[in-house]
Amino acid sequence: MPVISIHDRAELARRFRRDPDLHIYELGDLDDFFWPHTTWYGTADGDATVLVYSGTVPATVLGLSRSDGDAELRRLLTDLLPLLPRQFYGHITGGAEAVFEADYVTDGGALHFKMALTDVNALRAAPEMAKAELLTVADRGDVEALYAASYPGNWFDPRMLETGQYVGARRDGELVAVAGVHVYSPAQRVAALGNVTTRPDLRGSGLATAAVIGLCAQLRDSVDHIGLNVKADNVAAINLYSRLGFTPVAEYIEAGFVAG
Repeated sequence: MPVISIHDRAELARRFRRDPDLHIYELGDLDDFFWPHTTWYGTADGDATVLVYSGTVPATVLGLSRSDGDAELRRLLTDLLPLLPRQFYGHITGGAEAVFEADYVTDGGALHFKMALTDVNALRAAPEMAKAELLTVADRGDVEALYAASYPGNWFDPRMLETGQYVGARRDGELVAVAGVHVYSPAQRVAALGNVTTRPDLRGSGLATAAVIGLCAQLRDSVDHIGLNVKADNVAAINLYSRLGFTPVAEYIEAGFVAG
């Protein structure tokens, strides 16, 4: 099966637009903000596509498909083995992670759900229990301090504050909850929520809910598809997003891989 390197954003958008809720991250990474960190591979005679994103350490590899494309994705990943990074974090569907078994050691990974905002009315009807405010690059110190205390080890690129799509809630002047985006592209009209957290002693008080509601309301002015990734055993988060109108649309494995 011929493997090609794809540099045409229009061609990539064509491939991913067939299933935008599954491919929100890939569509978002076509934006100028992310594009310089991307390398794209595909099949010349099909639509299987793999993204290697170098804007994280280690790099992130996205290989996502629906069941009817799993076999094609596995073949593509197999042919790409000599070209993939020696260490990467993978988002892989359909059991395709098995192709790495002979060449990589894995941490086992965890099942995750992709969720998409499918019921805007539920979002509008949800009660806001706190006032959310827009965050800017001037709030970087407060945001990083909150993540250090409440969400250590999360992936946060401070550049994302430049998108103007981070929302927070404060108590007595202190930032205690935040919701932001991992990708945001008005050009592709997609956004993926991320970095949602609340100070531990205030969890359950509706602060994160208010931040997510405020962020989604703002995003809907510029995007058509809003999604997120959540660990399958994070029942509290799944319940929160479900109440706000999000629905699981796919499942995949997130795992770390190191060449053996």
